[in-house]
Amino acid sequence: MSFSLANITQGAIYRPPRIVLLGVPKVGKSTFGANSDRPIFLPIKGEEGIDGLNVASFPPSQTFADLMSAILSLYRDEHNFGTVVIDSASALEPLIWDAVCEKHKVSTIDKVLKGYSKGYNEALYLWRQLTEGLDALRNQKNMTIILIGHVKVKLFNDPNGESYDRYQFNINDKAADSLLWWADSILFANKKTVVRKEDGGFKDTKKGLDVTGGKSFLYTQYRPAHPGGGRDAYGHLPYEMELSWNAYITAVGTAIQQEQTVVQDYTTRKV
Repeated sequence: MSFSLANITQGAIYRPPRIVLLGVPKVGKSTFGANSDRPIFLPIKGEEGIDGLNVASFPPSQTFADLMSAILSLYRDEHNFGTVVIDSASALEPLIWDAVCEKHKVSTIDKVLKGYSKGYNEALYLWRQLTEGLDALRNQKNMTIILIGHVKVKLFNDPNGESYDRYQFNINDKAADSLLWWADSILFANKKTVVRKEDGGFKDTKKGLDVTGGKSFLYTQYRPAHPGGGRDAYGHLPYEMELSWNAYITAVGTAIQQEQTVVQDYTTRKV
């Protein structure tokens, strides 16, 4: 394709977000996706997050080819779904490794091309096929993308200070870096228990009262303990909010409105 000056456009473009939602087990990640705009779930073999949820769903993908077939169906066929939810990337990774091993006729990912992490590099090509397919749904079908992932706690060796534990995407580091770079909005879900201390009476002892009930929260920005962040308006959301689709999408609308106001003010001053 060749470009000319006629291809130039101007002005802010807001497409549906590509969301990577990470979180601890049983925190409500699937429920978040189920409450999104007209969701269709693409569950992966071994995941049970949609049990009990009244949502539209494909059968669980048993192979990577199954998942890509479902995405192709959403791209080709007429439908009214507004959000595609993959549950989860962590369960999908073994299927991707199986596809790589089958292609190279080896038994494990570490034996692909005689090892030295080459198998994980080969797997990146399939992760890219996935994101390209999801981008097609976003661009041509105007669909929001929610890619759910599990986390692990891993020691992070900070070159500028002391080492510390942090939550990380529970897939291969190369794949994780690729998906987090692709996402417009990286979210982290966790439960929080806030304890309020009160005087215990005669002996002035203290007793703890859980004032949150272990409620689930959504974190939208990066912190040393967990991932997070976003592009443009998705990078200017409140750091913490309740874990619900309505809370998230309301915050996104406010951030976009504020961003548009800043641009308009700048344009007016410039004129």
